[in-house]
Amino acid sequence: MLTALVVDDSPGARRRVATLLKLGGWEVHQAVGIEAALRTAEEVDPDLVVTDIVMRGGNGAALLHRLRNEGCRARSVVVATHVTREVREYAAAAGALACLAKPIDPREFLDVMHAVTGRGVPQGTAQAVRPVEPAPLRVDAERLDQAKERYVSQLPLRLSAITAGAQQGDSAAVVTAARALAGASSEVGQAEVAWICTTIAAEANRGVLAHARLMQLVALSASAHGGRRSLTGQAATSR
Repeated sequence: MLTALVVDDSPGARRRVATLLKLGGWEVHQAVGIEAALRTAEEVDPDLVVTDIVMRGGNGAALLHRLRNEGCRARSVVVATHVTREVREYAAAAGALACLAKPIDPREFLDVMHAVTGRGVPQGTAQAVRPVEPAPLRVDAERLDQAKERYVSQLPLRLSAITAGAQQGDSAAVVTAARALAGASSEVGQAEVAWICTTIAAEANRGVLAHARLMQLVALSASAHGGRRSLTGQAATSR
């Protein structure tokens, strides 16, 4: 029997997904929040993780990054109240194979489960189809360290590109630069930086260039860079 972990702050949302999975023959575990999900995943070693994108103590993308960093091989699906292009890109960058709108549509969910794992629910009974085994996760610590070094070295220039675009009122430039930094941040596990960059890109796409958001980005990026003063100075110079 395959094991699934459903993570959502909403009891109703968790029950809905859990019920559909149980109909498909899954053993289902539920968790509220990132820390509880990490503890449960360590105990049960799930084959599938279905997580909300926004929840207490962080977000679903951050959870998926942490699970991968800890060696979890589970396939993952993200659910969100508002599935925008930015949310889909953010989920994909975190390794999610699908991003579904809440409340979950049973038929769509089962179609996705069949596509992701080879398992569905024909005529209300468990399907005897061998699931697709997830590819082994290869963790190359040396390459990850090198990627993090490149990320830190390029961070001031990436921030400068975002703030320069904001100063010039160039929404398209802000969108491009923010999305680029969001992708780079996701790759090295900087989920919070990726999240605020995705938010900035979404707002810029609507013509909103908020200075407060940029300062929030600088503050979040400081921990990754190891020097708040240099990042703040870089942003101020470009503003």
